[in-house]
Amino acid sequence: MRAMDLHQHYPALSDLRQRARRRLPRFVWEYLDSGTGTEATKARNRMALDQVGFLPSILHGPQKPDLSRRFLEVDRPLPFGIAPVGMSGLVWPDAEGHLARAAAAHGLPYCLSTVASQSPEDVAPHLGASPWFQLYPPKDPGIRRDMLARAKKAGFTGLVLTVDVPVASRRERQTRSGLTQPPRLTPRLLAQVAMRPAWAMGMTQRGMPHMRTLDKYVTGQLDSLSSTAHVGYLLRTSPDWDYVRWLRDHWQGSLIIKGVMRAEDAAPLETIGVDALWISNHAGRQFDAAPAAIEVLPDLRAATRLPLIFDSGIEGGLDILRALALGADFVMLGRAFHFALAALGPKGVDHLIDILRKDMSANMGQLGAATLDALPIPRSLASFATQTTTFKSDADLKDPP
Repeated sequence: MRAMDLHQHYPALSDLRQRARRRLPRFVWEYLDSGTGTEATKARNRMALDQVGFLPSILHGPQKPDLSRRFLEVDRPLPFGIAPVGMSGLVWPDAEGHLARAAAAHGLPYCLSTVASQSPEDVAPHLGASPWFQLYPPKDPGIRRDMLARAKKAGFTGLVLTVDVPVASRRERQTRSGLTQPPRLTPRLLAQVAMRPAWAMGMTQRGMPHMRTLDKYVTGQLDSLSSTAHVGYLLRTSPDWDYVRWLRDHWQGSLIIKGVMRAEDAAPLETIGVDALWISNHAGRQFDAAPAAIEVLPDLRAATRLPLIFDSGIEGGLDILRALALGADFVMLGRAFHFALAALGPKGVDHLIDILRKDMSANMGQLGAATLDALPIPRSLASFATQTTTFKSDADLKDPP
């Protein structure tokens, strides 16, 4: 399809999500889309974002919004990037390669997961400016040093330590789907695959994915893992403050801490010398009693001068503006890009970037904001509702002066 046709058929992320669901086997869809518990945190992310409102602004004349943002000493044409998702290759063949190439073409940061289905060496030829490597923390210092060296050699300039996964979450929907780690095509799953020929053909050509970064360090030992854990849990530990200090001493590039939700954690991380904080509740996939990530963003903004990255629940350009207006410096999307890839293949990623760009520009026009720094201070929509006037009789409906 031409770009115009894509916008006619898939004008929003929700359209790409629906098509992705129709193209993926059910166990893959459940892996990508599910949260944990009753998915209350996942729902709160959406509800809280919907409560962030703005007053439209008028009479600004023609404007062409500037969407660029300088972040971690790199000039980016857009204020968002592609977040890490474990086992991306299960969602679509060569997912990490497609996402890395698209990020490079559009000048966006791409973040590769430790538990991706491709290794740093695999994606190295496709990386753009200043990519990031997400680290699930290995316990063994030797493995730790080796992973950092591999990431640096592959061209990654930012290291993202994920701190909000001290244990495997339960992810009941994923468990019910029959997906195991590593993935094994049981008769039940094969029946689902047979109904999704495009996905099946791609997997036939490339083979079922696994966590290639970890091949070097793990052999066997897989029988003791739960269905929502994976081989990485055999290597990793729950990090502490000394772990962060060790990384700061041994990694020369940008160090980002992902999974921060408490304002009181900002000051000690700033003292250690990290370069940015990533506010996230893991999109509701880890802990079902967490607040929406957008709700804690203002407190963290007030608590630190460090650059802030935001994710969790972002579904469009307006959501990106909401996060930026509340204090985030940059926004990352994970599920969204995988919905796009599963829906339309590589062109879906380009299309989603165009959707987000157009959505941001349209909403900035409504706000009279020519730059991202000119976004107005948002307010809770509930606060607007308390100021509405209720007309009690025809006598109240008087003509304006």
